[in-house]
Amino acid sequence: MVGKKKASFRPKPKVNDYATIKKNQQKRKQAASALAKDNEAQDELDNKPALSDNDQKQQQRVLDIFRHAFSEALTSSTLTTTLQSVKQALYDRDFARAFGDPEHLEVYAARWSPTRALCYASVLERIKEHLEPLSDGDETETESTTDTQKPQNLRILSVGGGAAELVALGAFVNQNPSPLSGSITLLDSGPWETIVAKLTTALTTPPPVSKYASEAVKLSNAAMVPPSRLTTTFRQQDVLTFDKDSFPSLLGTTPLLVTILFTLNELFTTSGIGKPTTFLLNLTTTIPLGSLLLVVDSPGSYSETTVGKEAKRYPMHWLLDEILLRTKPENVNGRRWVKIESHESVWFRLASEGLDYPVALENMRYQMHLYRAEDASQQQEDDQESVISV
Repeated sequence: MVGKKKASFRPKPKVNDYATIKKNQQKRKQAASALAKDNEAQDELDNKPALSDNDQKQQQRVLDIFRHAFSEALTSSTLTTTLQSVKQALYDRDFARAFGDPEHLEVYAARWSPTRALCYASVLERIKEHLEPLSDGDETETESTTDTQKPQNLRILSVGGGAAELVALGAFVNQNPSPLSGSITLLDSGPWETIVAKLTTALTTPPPVSKYASEAVKLSNAAMVPPSRLTTTFRQQDVLTFDKDSFPSLLGTTPLLVTILFTLNELFTTSGIGKPTTFLLNLTTTIPLGSLLLVVDSPGSYSETTVGKEAKRYPMHWLLDEILLRTKPENVNGRRWVKIESHESVWFRLASEGLDYPVALENMRYQMHLYRAEDASQQQEDDQESVISV
């Protein structure tokens, strides 16, 4: 006769065990959610149609800008060694070592900025309809000015901006009608001035051609952007050191696009919540109404910030919304932000073949959020404006 099995004894979990179990469940839930978003983003990438010939030619043209600007660095015998040194400095979060040396900075720009420049240019095309009001020309007509000839200038303040942001604007202007010009102020704590100067020259002068090229090729050789259509200013300063009175001279009085591209999460991570929050609130208080704020960063768990003694982790875009959308208007000069477009995970894809560049480049994934500054006294029905999101 087989006897009954004794019931196995399982000790009742302690209170701390319950907390651990709950925490682990939450982690698994977050991991599953992140994986689902990754799969959705990959599906989006896989289902995208192949790039057109024109798109591929435009990508190659942008890569050629970097190739010509940094030809010495890209053909140097020490390129591989320098790349490894920069990678290690970035991994160690030693930004002074990564960007303090001019050779390191140039190699960084030549290696990592091309894909980002192409990605940022595609984002500008994506939000083009929202940019058009910012670049509207003077409505006053003269005898020599027709509707199609009115000057249109898109002003951009790029916080943390450098090589990629500049070339992205050049590519965007190149792809749009000739009345459009671009003016960009690049604001960063790093010494990007020489890099910006080289890329501005590469963008606004015809690329070098072989002395054996035909006359037709030589005659058709032109700069990506005429100098009259691109104005560049670089300012080396840490934006977190700005006080509220510093912003009006930086922003001007007419609507503009402010970009924070692959920078905001870094500010939260290295400086905590306080200083970046103060910066965003000062920006809100002083930015001209009708301006846009574009934030692009790494997606998902790559952009999370630890807050407080309990080291709770919050998504960057959640913190951003809390600061921009939950602040009372009376605390920010009667202004409010309206989110008009938001995507948690988007793939940017290079042409699968046919691109020529000395260093291997990769596709990249990003999140993006677009806000518009408005007068908070506007009718509340505006709050019902639909937000494009993924």
